[in-house]
Amino acid sequence: MTDELELLRGWDADAAPLTGPARSGARHRLLNTIAHAQRHPDTGPGRRHVLRLATAAVAAVAVTGTAVLIADGGDGAGDRPHRADRAPGAATPRMSNVSAATVLKTAAARTGRQETTPAPRDDQFIYSKRVIKETERGTGAVTTYEDVNWDSVDGSRRSLTMELGRVIWEEPLKKGEGVWPPREWSELKKLPTAPEKLIPVLTDVGSSRRSTDDFTAQDWYQAYFMLGELLKWPVLPAGLRSAAYEALALVPGVEAIPGVKDSAGRTGVGIAYPKSPMAQGKYLIFSPKSYAFLGFRDERTSASGDRTYVQLSHVVDWAVVDRLRQLP
Repeated sequence: MTDELELLRGWDADAAPLTGPARSGARHRLLNTIAHAQRHPDTGPGRRHVLRLATAAVAAVAVTGTAVLIADGGDGAGDRPHRADRAPGAATPRMSNVSAATVLKTAAARTGRQETTPAPRDDQFIYSKRVIKETERGTGAVTTYEDVNWDSVDGSRRSLTMELGRVIWEEPLKKGEGVWPPREWSELKKLPTAPEKLIPVLTDVGSSRRSTDDFTAQDWYQAYFMLGELLKWPVLPAGLRSAAYEALALVPGVEAIPGVKDSAGRTGVGIAYPKSPMAQGKYLIFSPKSYAFLGFRDERTSASGDRTYVQLSHVVDWAVVDRLRQLP
C-alpha cells in the first residue's frame, strides 16, 4: 500500500511472523498509546515526532499508521480570553436530527462532483493554513492559533510546520520512517476508492482482502480513527476523499450530533463514534444544510491533569507550491 509497508516487509525478516492474537493485541496497545498521547500530549512525543515513529511502531506491532496529533500542554498566546456561555461544540436540541449516513453519503457525493485536485510533484510542497480555536473548560478562556504548514510531498525535503503557534522544522524522512497518510502522491493513489475495500486496508497492514464481517470493536475504532486522519490531509487524489466519507458511513455506531460550532463559529452537524471511549469528544463537523465539510473537534487534557480543553479547527487555505514559505 505504501513505502512504509514495503519497508515493513523487510523489517527483521528473520523474526517469526506475528500470530493473529498477537497482532490484535499489539493493535490495541498502539491505539491506546495514541489515545493517551492525545489526552495528555505533554507526556509523549509531539505530532511530528509521533509521525516519525510511525513505521518503527508499525514494524513492532504490525499496525499501519499513527496519529496526527496537536500536542501542547501549556497556554499559548492568542486572542484575548473571554468567558464562554457553554462549552464549544456542545449539542443543542433546537436542530432536527439527521443520520450520520445521510450526512456522510451526501458529503461524499458533493465532494465527488467538485474534485479537481491536480497531482503534485514529489519535489513540491503542500501549503496549508489551519485555524485552531482552543477553549479551556474551567475558565472559558479562548486562544486562537493560525498554524501554517509547508509539507514536503514525498517527505524527502525539509518541511516547515506549526503546532499551536510553535514553529517546527521537520527533517527529511530517513530509511525506515513513514507517516500516515502517505505523502507520496503515487502511494495515496494506490489506496482503494471503493469504501468497502478502503476499510480493510486501514486495519490489516494494507490488505484489502479481509472481510469486515470479522471485525472486532477495536478494528472498527481503528477504521474510524484512520479515516479521520486521512481526511485531515488537505490534498487527496480524486475519489479518495469521497471514499473516506462513505467508508465512515459504514462504521457501525457512528452518530450525528446536531448544533456543533466549528472554529469559524458556524453551526454544523458533528459525526462522532461514541462506542469507543478513545473517541470521546472527537468528531468531524459538516454543514447542516449542504453537508459540506467544515472542520474538526477534539479534546485534550494538560499534562498536570488540572486543565481540559476543547479544540475546534478548520483549514482556511491550501495549495500546491514549489518551495518553502511560498504563498498561493
